[in-house]
Amino acid sequence: MFQVNDYVVYGKYSVCKVVDICTPPFDGVDKTIKYYMLKPMSEKGSTIYTPVENNKVSMRNIMTKEEAMELIDKFPEMEMISVENEKSRELCYRNSLLKGDCEELFKMIKTLFIRREERLASGKKMSTTDEKYLRQAEDSLFEELSFAFGWSKEKVKDYFIQKVKKLGDFSYL
Repeated sequence: MFQVNDYVVYGKYSVCKVVDICTPPFDGVDKTIKYYMLKPMSEKGSTIYTPVENNKVSMRNIMTKEEAMELIDKFPEMEMISVENEKSRELCYRNSLLKGDCEELFKMIKTLFIRREERLASGKKMSTTDEKYLRQAEDSLFEELSFAFGWSKEKVKDYFIQKVKKLGDFSYL
């Protein structure tokens, strides 16, 4: 169970602060169920209420700096996300975001970086859908990494790119 003032990753909302464990002030809510009151760090003014016993949306501790560095080191060997056909691509990306799993987000980013390079090499632009999901994956992942490292998202992204380039030939970054 999480405690008040813990920082957690909640589904696609990325980093949230647990500000209370309470019963929501809404009509029609079962008053016997306790909820986490979460404040998303990237969406100022928003509040999320989720049951403490919620099994539908993933909620976990923010990774440590050591875990973050280990994942970055594994990036070159990570598989790309396999998409069977173009029609299922968006659903696949959406599911990766909803999992809230860092390794899955790294795989998604790698897939989209390489896909962008392939499209550019054939004279095409990156699709709007790919751009949207790349931006969402980067926002979510780099926000969490910024908490793990104690740096800005921009500094984390620069660190990530430089570190991965040192690990191999990754011209797509």
